[in-house]
Amino acid sequence: MTPSAPRTVHPIEEESYRILRSRLDTSRLPPLTRAVVERVIHSSADPAYAEDLVTDESALHAAHTALRAGAPVVTDVEMVAAGITRRETVCRLSDARAGDGLTRSAHAVRLAYEQVGPGAVWVVGCAPTALFELLSLDADPALVVGLPVGFVGAAESKAALRASGLPAVSNVSEKGGSAVAAAALNALLYTPATAAQHVGAVPGAGSGTTKEKTQ
Repeated sequence: MTPSAPRTVHPIEEESYRILRSRLDTSRLPPLTRAVVERVIHSSADPAYAEDLVTDESALHAAHTALRAGAPVVTDVEMVAAGITRRETVCRLSDARAGDGLTRSAHAVRLAYEQVGPGAVWVVGCAPTALFELLSLDADPALVVGLPVGFVGAAESKAALRASGLPAVSNVSEKGGSAVAAAALNALLYTPATAAQHVGAVPGAGSGTTKEKTQ
């Protein structure tokens, strides 16, 4: 299945989006930000993400183009990879080892970067140390979906991501996780090129900056 192939939307998903939109007005968000915000909320049943997510429409548009051109997708853990349904992914956690000041997740990021090089889309939904390690590399990513979860280092790693100036999707709070990280990436994969320019064209496609990128 390719990102541009037609996608059948299940009636349960349609009803979920109907309920979501009855409770939260996302119609004024730009297309890809709306797609990301709505799919993250759909996956988590947590409307508070509408105020917690930090996105940038121009970065999302560039990543959407890169994905359609075949940019590799790297995940920090297999749970994130399992949630990404329209693209093969790279996850090197099973090959990684902790040591020399690195956690296993951080070592996996190094191994993955050696494999894919610059221009990849990175999806971090579990380990803050993976995100910190990615930021220490000259990875030149097409996009970083940085949504790790936890009380130790998660919010700090996401703040560091925003401060880095890299194209990113993040959130301000400590919450996050594999499901929402995969959902954010799926939102881009599910959105056709035409719908990326038009709000509300398909469920989950629709819109921009929920908070300022510099927050």
